[in-house]
Amino acid sequence: MRILRYSRRLACAIGAPLVNSFAGCATIAACWDYPVAFRDPNAVIRTTFDSRRHQESLVTSISPADNRSSTGDELREIAEKVLWLSTSMIHHANRIRPNASGLKVGGHQASCASMVTIMTSLWFEQLQPGDRVSVKPHASPVLHAINYLLGDLDEKYLTTLRAYGGLQSYPSRAKDPDTVDYSTGSVGIGATAPIWGAMARRFVEREATGSPGTFSGRQYSLVGDAELDEGAVWEAIIDPGIAELGEIVWIVDLNRQSLDRVVPNIAAGRLEKMFDAAGWQVLTVKFGRLLEELFAKEGGDAARRRILDMPNPEYQRLLRCSADELRTRLPGDGPEAATIADLIADLSDTVLTETIRNLGGHDLDALREAYSRIDDTRPTVIIAYTVKGFGLPTQGHPQNHSSLLTVEEYATLARTLGIDPDAPWATFDDASTAGRLCTATAERLRREPVSPAEPPAVPTDIGRTPKGTATTQAALGRVLIDLTREAPDAAKRVVTVSPDVSSSTNLGSWVNKVGVWSSSERHDWFEDDAETIMHWRESPTGQHMELGIAETNLVGLMGELGATWSRWGQPLFPIGVMYDPFVERALEPWSYGIYAGGQSILVGTPSGVTLAAEGGAHQSIKTPSIGLEQPGCISYEPAFAIDVEWTLLASIGRLGRPDGTSAYLRLSTRPVDQTLADVPTDPAARERRRRQVVAGGYPLVRRDRAAVTIAAMGAVIPEALAAAQRLEQVGVVADVLCITSPGQLYRAVQARQGHGGGESWILDQLLPADRATPMVTVLDGHPHTLAFLATVNRVASTSLGVSNFGQVGSLDEVYKHHHIDTDSIVGAALDVTGH
Repeated sequence: MRILRYSRRLACAIGAPLVNSFAGCATIAACWDYPVAFRDPNAVIRTTFDSRRHQESLVTSISPADNRSSTGDELREIAEKVLWLSTSMIHHANRIRPNASGLKVGGHQASCASMVTIMTSLWFEQLQPGDRVSVKPHASPVLHAINYLLGDLDEKYLTTLRAYGGLQSYPSRAKDPDTVDYSTGSVGIGATAPIWGAMARRFVEREATGSPGTFSGRQYSLVGDAELDEGAVWEAIIDPGIAELGEIVWIVDLNRQSLDRVVPNIAAGRLEKMFDAAGWQVLTVKFGRLLEELFAKEGGDAARRRILDMPNPEYQRLLRCSADELRTRLPGDGPEAATIADLIADLSDTVLTETIRNLGGHDLDALREAYSRIDDTRPTVIIAYTVKGFGLPTQGHPQNHSSLLTVEEYATLARTLGIDPDAPWATFDDASTAGRLCTATAERLRREPVSPAEPPAVPTDIGRTPKGTATTQAALGRVLIDLTREAPDAAKRVVTVSPDVSSSTNLGSWVNKVGVWSSSERHDWFEDDAETIMHWRESPTGQHMELGIAETNLVGLMGELGATWSRWGQPLFPIGVMYDPFVERALEPWSYGIYAGGQSILVGTPSGVTLAAEGGAHQSIKTPSIGLEQPGCISYEPAFAIDVEWTLLASIGRLGRPDGTSAYLRLSTRPVDQTLADVPTDPAARERRRRQVVAGGYPLVRRDRAAVTIAAMGAVIPEALAAAQRLEQVGVVADVLCITSPGQLYRAVQARQGHGGGESWILDQLLPADRATPMVTVLDGHPHTLAFLATVNRVASTSLGVSNFGQVGSLDEVYKHHHIDTDSIVGAALDVTGH
């Protein structure tokens, strides 16, 4: 017997869907049209009717039609090889490769096995060069096995899974040596990435061609069913902005097992309805041909009812049974037990055991039929029933998620597949039918190398000096508008993103100028309303993208917009704006986007306890230190409008290039007198100040015989300056430093110590050794963010900031509560200097 011998005979749909039996649904008939299914069990498509919506449901069940490809045998042979290679990579990493530390290496042989047929069918029959695929994290060895067979991965890497410099634990665009379209690994993030990739691709095609982006390749997500527990997945699925993106196709590996157990109530029927309600086309690939043939026999209806009525864990237990056990367990003890026993009595042991695990996700014909039904006018989800560990000795076991084949089981698998375990990496002979199919597939999927275009030049200084009173938040919109005049080529590459906070974060003028992106033209019904200040003109040529109130969606889109330079060779400058208190909510997917090569600018505004009247729920505390610690990111917290201009332009200038980096700007709604910035009028001095701002900070007040240094950041600069004036009145002279980027300064400290390749010149200008004095640091955020500055010259210090949840009140009251007011700064300076 060969492991996949019967996979071509699998089917998908019979009668009421197995999905509801697995979910333990008590009222199946309430959801599905039984009579149609029972009258025509061989129907290829069964469309149900949803009386609530009075229209055809999007949910369809797929059965394999008799249109088997001439490559069926070759595909099954390739699937067996993919199963073997993926299993062997993990086996070698854990059982053969030396492991001096004794720490677990890991891998997921069972999770790989359940995806083998799906991925073999997809790569070797369906994919086109323009398509992109996000592979579920635990199936990364399957991806590498396929790439190896297609000549995209050198054999030397097959022994390096989870080894230093080798194949990564999960698919990585940045670190794996073979083709990986999307980095995955953090649950839910990789699944949704192709959604944002589709939007980014349409946008960048418009930029490259001058016309609205159109369908130019599908965006597939291969998703484990347990991944659908992640809330961020549903935030993306239901966003109205994706309803017209027909290139999106999800394939759900419905193996009904999680890390620890068989899921008792997988509720797949509910999942189908949720996708349906979001406007997705739903295709369900369920039973196989062996079960179909069994149900067609006399007494088959009784077997069907038995399988549909049993709980999911009971069915899963049948997958582990011998033929003798199945002859007892499958009939059960109900009134139709004898009928079922008679039905299966004539089946051989091999056919009986194969029949019970005969699910559609392992059937090439059923999958092919499902792919042929994809509606390219709306997103599609294909729910494919599978057996976790299919083809392995561990198949269907409730704890097989992380289990590894023993040496004996591995040897048995080799014998079953007819493979020499001493030559595990052997490929097909080029002249064989499977070898020719691999060659043809590699040629079909060949992509032209992407040569990133040089990003347009971004000015470093617009040239104006802000006057009067302004906020750093308002400066954001002004700089973007100025960019459209000063550097139109660069401005055309800017795309802003917001989770329904455009107007409240001062992007209104920018949105009015560039319009809102939409996959299709939409009429602005308020265009003739004289009282409407912010106009919402939606078209495929807009440069602002508005999502629902879901920060994870926003940063996911930012990551894909920021990766277009490497994916499509066209750089974009994505700038996402959200309320700073919610940066932490979005941090993981944004960080993951940076890890995957997405370069973007995240603007958190308004920020801090400076949002006094909003209370503790809307006062961010930890975000300054997040910016300091985030890899691949430079953070800024400007105090003045001119600082916003310089740091934003510098951040834009770092985007869309191989050595580029992301940025995080923390802005405020506090009005500040702009004359306090004391911007130099001399051009050379102004440029020196600009370079200091971008590098991390600048001296705002320098006095002879200074006894203390006040290093302040962002919104509390007015308090720092007021404290310096009062200290001078009592005979304590103070220098005031305006810190714009603690992260940049920390990198400079590391560079001075020989850690990292950065520059340290800013420390000589900001904190020269001959001006070393005791220090007070202060910011509207956690005090440890600036505490390291005292180590530059090893001086005594006091660090002021916010380390408790906020309080509602006036600005003066809130600042006093957290000891970041002028009085507190004066007191800290007197204490640290011993006065």
